[in-house]
Amino acid sequence: MDLPDHDLVLVVDFGAQYAQLIARRVREARVYSEIVPHQVAVEQMRLRRPKAVILSGGPQSVYEPGAPQVDAELFTQDVPVFGICYGFQAMAMALGGDVARTGLSEFGRTLVDVQGGGGRLLADLPEQHRVWMSHGDSVAQSPPGFTTLAGTKDTAVAAFEDLDRGFAGVQWHPEVLHTEHGQRVLEHFLLEVAGCRPTWTMVNIVDEQVERIRAQVGDKRAICGLSGGVDSAVAAALVQRAIGDQLTCVFVDHGLLRKGEAEQVERDFVAATGVDLKVVEAAERFLTALSGVTEPEEKRKIIGREFIRVFETAELEVVAAAGAQGEAVEFLVQGTLYPDVVESGGGEGAATIKSHHNVGGLPDDVQFTLVEPLRALFKDEVRRVGEELGLPADIVWRQPFPGPGLGIRVIGAVDAERLAVLREADAIARSELTRAGLDREVWQMPVVLLADVHSVGVQGDGRTYGYPVVLRPVTSEDAMTADWARLPYDLLERISTRITNEVRQINRVVVDVTSKPPGTIEWE
Repeated sequence: MDLPDHDLVLVVDFGAQYAQLIARRVREARVYSEIVPHQVAVEQMRLRRPKAVILSGGPQSVYEPGAPQVDAELFTQDVPVFGICYGFQAMAMALGGDVARTGLSEFGRTLVDVQGGGGRLLADLPEQHRVWMSHGDSVAQSPPGFTTLAGTKDTAVAAFEDLDRGFAGVQWHPEVLHTEHGQRVLEHFLLEVAGCRPTWTMVNIVDEQVERIRAQVGDKRAICGLSGGVDSAVAAALVQRAIGDQLTCVFVDHGLLRKGEAEQVERDFVAATGVDLKVVEAAERFLTALSGVTEPEEKRKIIGREFIRVFETAELEVVAAAGAQGEAVEFLVQGTLYPDVVESGGGEGAATIKSHHNVGGLPDDVQFTLVEPLRALFKDEVRRVGEELGLPADIVWRQPFPGPGLGIRVIGAVDAERLAVLREADAIARSELTRAGLDREVWQMPVVLLADVHSVGVQGDGRTYGYPVVLRPVTSEDAMTADWARLPYDLLERISTRITNEVRQINRVVVDVTSKPPGTIEWE
């Protein structure tokens, strides 16, 4: 998936909560990065020709039976390597250092002491600063050839480097915001130790993807499923810049959209891009296909299947309208993102967290060749591409919305009445969030209808038996990890009061305060 003309950094995932965050931080340093599982063979990594390799943290002890280890062959490839937490210890063991079970643990903010000027890795950092630790074992002695750069009260070796071989590491987590100067440490390794070139910019990405799309599509035609969300909007705008009127966008109103979305797509996106847009009214078709279905994965697959079938029908109409002489539309544009790929098991050793209709839920007999210009990007990078393409802020900064729409925010069977109830509650919650000026602080706030649960309430001096809804406000940078958003109490009160007053079928509003992990952002 690596792109031409950019140095590649591979992040080896040892099961870390923060592996995706490491990759994001590398990209913030304008160096392209990808995640690979720890099971990947060194030879496979070598064939990718990485400029550097980063070993992530992990939940296990390096001494546990079956704990993943670093293949010592990695250190013979003339490739710079950086170890973080577990990766730091595994690296030390593989290179002849001493990792000890001290019986002491360091968790959370910890004061680190920089020694001897900090070498190249910790150059120009304060002699004492706070970092985020999460470990039980410790490196007691650096491997031969390494210089110890820092320690803490309980950890003798908290950072080291071997500049001759391009190796370095830290016991703490430089990728998390709780670590002071963490980004500088990563950049020191990437730029000063590994010699990576900081060429990963949105201007370059737009230009490179335009060329890639032109090479892939040639003079053929393409259609794009435009959902109204930022991913499909940016993908469509990027492809249109590449192939112009060879692209037709198909907007499927499947009846699972939020309030006002269909109108916004038809009005705002067309006005901003001038794209050729075909609207397909398919609500009845989708609701019929979903009738009685309650299992989340089955819902996603049904919605993905029906999308493709609608596109296949639209293809014939697009070709006819364009006056094409029997030539089929060969390409389907999708807004697949890098987190979609990772979470859908898009790599050896990756676990499938959920299927996405634009990654894991496509039928086997799909008739299109996929064009996925955003497949290498995280969400915030997609937004920057959208800005570079000149899309309106209202589109670029829309809160993320899943491809299957409200169909997966109704917990239980989906029908028109339940969708109408959820649509109104969602509109109220979004309007109040906007009114509070928190649209960009809160990454996403799904409203979930617990359709198979009823709650006793009192409304208008009468006993009611209505639906509960769940507010799921989260903060995140890329949706790979997320924390629940601490919304002001007065905002929560306004949302709850308005929903229960204006949507009479709902008599209870609750707030989900689970982070990711362990919970995903969507409930289904």
